[in-house]
Parts: sequence; structure tokens; C-alpha cells
Amino acid sequence: MKIVNVVCSAGRTGFYFDDQRAIKAGARHDGMFYIGEPITEKFRAVRQAGESISVMIVLEDGQVAYGDCAAVQYSGAGGRDPLFLAEEFIPVIEQYIKPTLVGREADDFRGLCKMMEAIQVEGKRLHTAIRYGVSQAILDAVARATGRMMCEVVADEYGCSVSESPIPIFTQSGDDRYTNSDKMIIKGAQVLPHALINHVDTKLGRNGELLADYVAWLRDRILENRAYAEYTPVMHMDVYGTIGVIFGNKNYTAMADYIEKLGELAKPFKIRIEGPMDCDSTREEQIEALAGLTAELDRRGCDVELVADEWCNTLEDIKLFADNKAGHMIQIKTPDLGGINNTIEAVLYCKEKGIGAYQGGTCNETDRSAQVCVHCAMATKPDQILAKPGMGVDEGYMIVYNEMNRIMAMRAAKKGV
Repeated sequence: MKIVNVVCSAGRTGFYFDDQRAIKAGARHDGMFYIGEPITEKFRAVRQAGESISVMIVLEDGQVAYGDCAAVQYSGAGGRDPLFLAEEFIPVIEQYIKPTLVGREADDFRGLCKMMEAIQVEGKRLHTAIRYGVSQAILDAVARATGRMMCEVVADEYGCSVSESPIPIFTQSGDDRYTNSDKMIIKGAQVLPHALINHVDTKLGRNGELLADYVAWLRDRILENRAYAEYTPVMHMDVYGTIGVIFGNKNYTAMADYIEKLGELAKPFKIRIEGPMDCDSTREEQIEALAGLTAELDRRGCDVELVADEWCNTLEDIKLFADNKAGHMIQIKTPDLGGINNTIEAVLYCKEKGIGAYQGGTCNETDRSAQVCVHCAMATKPDQILAKPGMGVDEGYMIVYNEMNRIMAMRAAKKGV
């Protein structure tokens, strides 16, 4: 079935664009605003509304497939593509992608994505957000044109099988780590709470005491309020490199001592620590440091898992971290990888290497990008999937949970179960 048109519309995301450089330079909170001048190119304010582009592919029978282009909260930082503004990038899609897709058969997801990802403008690849959204629309178009679900297209083209059980959902709290944890416990989230431990003095503690207190509080909160004894969620704390700040990025003994303490405090629950250190210099140094700490914990028989995040943004990065056992689990930040075909390959590569796969993303996505990511996850079976978009817990969890259950219900109905 042929593609006959590509239509774009500007949209909003579930969170905001934040100028990370300005925040690190001292911009301070005032309610939901940041006070200060933006530093990163194209930002109008330190915090501004997140923008998206819906890409709608029209098929010759009138069906409309769609995906959403979106970029991470801290766009333009850490080597990422520049701020993603709908007004600027809709013309790019219309000029370069529309002519390439119109007239093509919607029958080969991988082939169409490969063609789309090869497009260059002035010698540069398309913005990651564009590749992200267009690939979603392509997947939906192939599914509609061939009478399959998106997860079935992925499974068929990548030689895997659609999961018959839910993928554990990971919810993130933002700064409201207490009230939002309560929401997660009520909802029965399987992985929680992220916690946003991104400041030593106010969130970690100079000796790690603030995070230790929070882990103990969360442990007790779950035990006191869980609806049933079998509810044993995994604690997953993102510490944004702060453990390395207080102990030293390569002081594996001191960091491991502290992380072991967190593991004991969390019991009877398992705990994961994301981003224990952040080596600002190079990717290779980050890999060396994280691999060293991973090996030290393994040597001790510690059951706390480390999660790679910083410097691990592209499919190439993910493969390097996995090859070097830098972490027990790797976050696959879906918008940063460009086309969702890269997310699919990243999950499958981690599984092949025996490394945990966390299909993540950003709070600054949309309901549609989250839904399509669920289909990719159901086909590739990562260890966990992020509830997104937003930081309110309920909305993101609802979108991911409901899409997952729709998939399972429809597939059961097809089988006559």
C-alpha cells in the first residue's frame, strides 16, 4: 500500500525544555520558572514549553499513521542536537522527508527507516527528534498497511516474539520524591522512584546520609502501604554522578562501601543506582570508571545494580558500554538515538551481551511517542520501560500501562483466548 501524503502539525510535549548550562551556572527556581538568562543557543528562557511535531503519513486507502518528533528535556546540552522548535523543523520535514516517502510502498519498516536516516541536510544528518518521530510514523504506516500491530511488525522484522506478559514500568518522581512515591505505591509501579538526586548538599548529603535516609523511608513506606505482600518493587535511584562527587569518581572502594550500605537499607527490596559518577572529560573515562565500580561490586557479591546513563546516548555508545560491562544495566534514551529502529537494535544488543536493558526516554515526550515505544518494548522485551511523558506519575504510567494491556488483550483476542 502506497504512501500518498505526509502532513505535519506542531504540538506540545509532556514537560519542558530546560537550559542545562544556565542551570549549572546558577539559575534558580521560582515556582515552575527558572530565574536567570538562558545560555544555550536558541533558548528564549531557562525553562520554556516543550515542543513536538506530529508527523502523519496518509496511505492510499485513507488510513493515517502518525508519530511524534520530540527531544529530551536538556536539549542542546552534552553534545546533543540543538533545541527542537516546531516552527524551524516542520519545513525540513516537508522539504526533505515528504518527497522521499510519498509514492513508496509502506511494507518495509527497516528499509524505510534506513532510507530516512540516510538523508542529510547541508552535510548533516537530520535532527534526532525528526528521525525519532518519522520512524514512529513509518512503523505505524507499515502496521496499518499490512494489517498488523506495530509490535508484530517489529517482531517479524527483527526475528523476536511479542511478549505475553507486561514489561515492568519504571516511574520517575522529579523533585516531589515523597508524594509521588506514594502515587507509585498506590498504582503498583514495578520500578520506582528515580528520585532526582542531583545535588550533594540538599539531596545526597556530604556523607550520603540524605539519600540513605530517603531509601530507608521509601522501604518503610512500601512495607506499610502496599496492597499485597507480593508487591516487591525495585528501587531505582538516579544520583546524577553525586556519589562520585563526594567519594571520587575512581575511588571504587569508598563508593562500593556506600552503595552496599544502600543495598542493605533497601532490603527486602532490590535497588539500582543510576549514574553513580559523571566523568566530565570523555566517554572512555566514563566507561572505565563505571566498569571499575561494576567489577568491584561484583567481586563483593553485592546485589545492587548500576545503571549507565551519562555519555551513553547513541547506539554506538550503548554498544561500547555493553561490551565493556560498564554497568549492570544501560538506559536507552529513546529520543537521543534518533530512529526507533536504533532503540530496537540497542535493546536486542544489550540482551545479547547479557546486560540489562532499560528502555527509557524523557519526561519531555508525548503520549504518542510513549505508545509507540511500548510496542517496541513488547517486541524486544527490555528489563524495564519508562513511564512517560511528564513528571506527574499518574499520566505517564497510565499511558504506558494501558497501551501495554491493549496489546496483550488484542493479541489474546486474535488467538481466541
